[in-house]
Amino acid sequence: MTVRPIRYLGDPVLRQPAKRVRQVDDAIRRLIGDMIESMHAAQGVGLAAPQIGVPLRVVVLGIPDEEPFALVNPVIVRQSGTRRMEHEGCLSVPGYRGSLTRADRVVVRGLDEQGKERRIRAEGNLLAQALQHEVDHVNGVLYVDRLDSRDDLVKLDGTDWATAQPVQEPAALAQQETQSAAADGVAR
Repeated sequence: MTVRPIRYLGDPVLRQPAKRVRQVDDAIRRLIGDMIESMHAAQGVGLAAPQIGVPLRVVVLGIPDEEPFALVNPVIVRQSGTRRMEHEGCLSVPGYRGSLTRADRVVVRGLDEQGKERRIRAEGNLLAQALQHEVDHVNGVLYVDRLDSRDDLVKLDGTDWATAQPVQEPAALAQQETQSAAADGVAR
C-alpha cells in the first residue's frame, strides 16, 4: 500500500464529477488500500478517490473505533431530517472549518471491495456526516459549497478550536482556488 498525496482546493480534479467504476477488480482493491493508508496518514475519517487525484467513484471511511471500509459507486438513496454541523472540515481544505446543514438520517448504497451491493444507514452521527461529505466529493462538491454564508467558514490558527478565528475576508478561499487554477492553466 502507498500513501498518496492529498489534492487541495484549486485542483480541478476536485470539481469534476468522478466516473463510475465498471468492475471491482484487483486494481480497485489496490486503490482502496492506498486510500485507507492515505486517509490514516492524514488523520482523516474519510477520503474520496478524487482527493488523491483519481477521478473514480470510490470512497473510504474510517470512523474512530470502527474498521475502515470502502464504497464503490456510492449513491445517497434516502435522506431525511436536518442537523447543523458546527465544525466540518476536509483534508482538501486544510486549516479551515465550517458550519453547514446536512441531513440527519441517510441511506447510502454502493459496492464493497468484493463488488457486492451494500447499504449503509446512519443517523445523527459522524458516519452520517462523513457519508454525505464523501459522496459530495465524488460528485465534484466540497463542503465549502454548502455553507449558508462564507461567514460560516473559520480559519484555524493551529489545530485547536479554542484558537479559531472567523475568516476576515470570506472571498479569500475562493480567490485561493482561482489562483491555484490559474497557476495550473485551468480557466474557471
